[in-house]
Amino acid sequence: MTITCAAVVGRANNPLYLEACKPASDEEVLKYHYVVHCALDTVEEKVALRTQPGEIADSYLGMLYPTEDHKVYGYVSNTSIKFIFVVEEPAPKDEDMRALFKRFHAAFIDVVSNPFYEIGQPITSTSFDASVRTIVTTV
Repeated sequence: MTITCAAVVGRANNPLYLEACKPASDEEVLKYHYVVHCALDTVEEKVALRTQPGEIADSYLGMLYPTEDHKVYGYVSNTSIKFIFVVEEPAPKDEDMRALFKRFHAAFIDVVSNPFYEIGQPITSTSFDASVRTIVTTV
C-alpha cells in the first residue's frame, strides 16, 4: 500500500491541508484536490448514517470510494474535522488504516494546540509536514 495524498478538511468543508506524498506535478495535485473534494459527499453520507440515538460513533469511516487508480479512505473527528488518505493498490487492512488515521489525528491535535495557529486557517506548519511524511512512509 502506498499513500499518495493526505488531506485535512475543516468543518465547513474548507481545505486546511493537502499534501501529495510522492512527487507530483501540478496537474496531479489538482487531481488530488478533486478526489478529496468528491470524497466529502460520501463523508457526509456516512456520518449521517453511522449512528443511532445513544450509540457512540466510530471516527474511522473506512473506504469512501474507489477510483480507477486509487482508493479513498476517511476519518472524522468529534469536532467534524475530516481526514482523508488517497491510497494506491493493494488495499490496506482496516486495522492498519485506523491506526494511521489515529496518528494523523494526533499530529493534527499537536498543530492546532499551538497558540499561534488560528482555527480554521490552512495548516502551514513544517513540523506537521514532517509528521505526515513520517506517518505515510511507515506504511
